[in-house]
Amino acid sequence: MFCKEVTESCTTSMDPDLATSSAELGSSTYRKADPGLGGNPGRPSNNDVQDLLECPVCMDLMYPPIYQCPSGHTLCSNCKVRVHNCCPACRHELGNISKLKHEKNCKYRPYNCPYAGADCSVTGDIPFLVMHLKNDHKVDMHDGCSFSHRYVKSNPQEVGNATWMLTVFNCFGRQFCLHFEAFLLGMAPVYMAFLRFMGDEDEAKQFSYSLEVGRNGRKLTWQGIPRSIRDSHKKVRDSQDGLIIQRNLALLFSGGDKQELKLKISGRIWKE
Repeated sequence: MFCKEVTESCTTSMDPDLATSSAELGSSTYRKADPGLGGNPGRPSNNDVQDLLECPVCMDLMYPPIYQCPSGHTLCSNCKVRVHNCCPACRHELGNISKLKHEKNCKYRPYNCPYAGADCSVTGDIPFLVMHLKNDHKVDMHDGCSFSHRYVKSNPQEVGNATWMLTVFNCFGRQFCLHFEAFLLGMAPVYMAFLRFMGDEDEAKQFSYSLEVGRNGRKLTWQGIPRSIRDSHKKVRDSQDGLIIQRNLALLFSGGDKQELKLKISGRIWKE
């Protein structure tokens, strides 16, 4: 189930020099700038592309898996055996590292769309994904490192699994995704809020965040490091790396007759 009943969101403004402006976010409207598109100078010809994909040994076009030596020379899988794992160009050992393995772990590989409300196969660099989230998924975008967000749902007892609308915060010139979900932890129904960073894990470790929920003299807090969007929202949720609220406690925080979920989650992001 996907819940859209996010009724209130506000942020505390921060130093404008630290926030990313909408103009900056709008500077990229496609997956990644490609100097070879649109007839621009430097566009590679078909012959250039064919040369890049041509095995230097058998001269046939290479198909995955494509193997690469430490110097960057490539070789097709058939010829890797023929040359006894030795690069014919520089004589370095080829080993068992394929180009596919490199691409899987390369820090410059494209990111998956962090939207959690439905399966989305879109990939791209961060500026492209920010515009994709704004234009295609219509997510809430806010500037600021402090925030207060309200989540409302009627008949919460009937909700076993649900995902609320993603919210993106622009802070310190970077983007952070706030997730809120309902699911079963074992047999216990819980709600969970957590933050993901739009960038790699090494960059994510430069930041910390806190989340807080409470009412009627009671308060529950969480402090942690945002997870990179390299980790799927399901992986983060299943690892319980965030603010977890038992349903009974969530309804207690909601007040009233416990027939409606009304949670106000406040948070703050800071740089270490």
